[in-house]
Amino acid sequence: MMFGNKNDVPLDRDASSKFLPWLIAMMVYLATMSLVIALTMNKLANRWDQGLSSSLTIQVPSESSDSKQAAIEKQLKIFISKIEKLDNISKIERLNDAELNKLMEPWLGKDILLHDLPIPYLISIELDSSSAKTIDEIKTILAKDIPHASVDDHQRWLGNLLGLTKIIQIIALLVVILVGGAAALMVTLVTRMGLAIHRQVVELFHHMGAHDSYIASRFQFHALRLSIVGGLSGLLLAGITVASFSSLLGQANSAILPTLTFSSGEWGLLLLMPLSASLIAMMTARLTVLKSLALMP
Repeated sequence: MMFGNKNDVPLDRDASSKFLPWLIAMMVYLATMSLVIALTMNKLANRWDQGLSSSLTIQVPSESSDSKQAAIEKQLKIFISKIEKLDNISKIERLNDAELNKLMEPWLGKDILLHDLPIPYLISIELDSSSAKTIDEIKTILAKDIPHASVDDHQRWLGNLLGLTKIIQIIALLVVILVGGAAALMVTLVTRMGLAIHRQVVELFHHMGAHDSYIASRFQFHALRLSIVGGLSGLLLAGITVASFSSLLGQANSAILPTLTFSSGEWGLLLLMPLSASLIAMMTARLTVLKSLALMP
């Protein structure tokens, strides 16, 4: 008997052939979106770290009387002049009313009367590079010139944010791993279902001397073809989702929100999702069949 007809095991007629691509599509979609979240969180953490680890905000409480305000103005000018002479200072500026209005607008609305609110004086300092020595020098000068002022180096809440993004990254990567495991389990069950349906044909081939690898190849390439269709569908759906969110985030135009832009290497990782799913499906189907055939007499 000659073997070699690709339809000698009619797997395309199985019910599993109908829903397996859809299941693979959902798996690839979930894995791709989880990887997108992990990559985005990594970019966001790096941006926050670079943007805030080398910046300081000085807050000086406002005063109600004109004489005290004049004294604070004088103290601020002296303080700023001293800071400008330090090394590692990239930029120092005192926020004016327009800039304070812009900061407060998201919470208080556009029609803000700053003079009716106890808004502190704010000084923004940016360093050329993060330096504990420079920060200590600034704090020393501030304690001497404006002792009632406070320094916010963003480290406390920056650390919390970075910790949160790290947790989200880990969870997203765990989801990718779990999806891969679930895909392997699903293909195993579908392959066993196919073996049960075509048990007589498989046993006939087995007893007539067909190599186990040949029989396994019928199932593995069937799983490969279905998983390619499902994987590409899932990747397409993920691409549409990413493009939609990218458009919405672009319209928001917020420095806090992440941007869904990826390097060529990161796009390569995303494109590996359907390929990985196909390889998992193919190898799982092959190993499942070989294991079952090994148990046959």
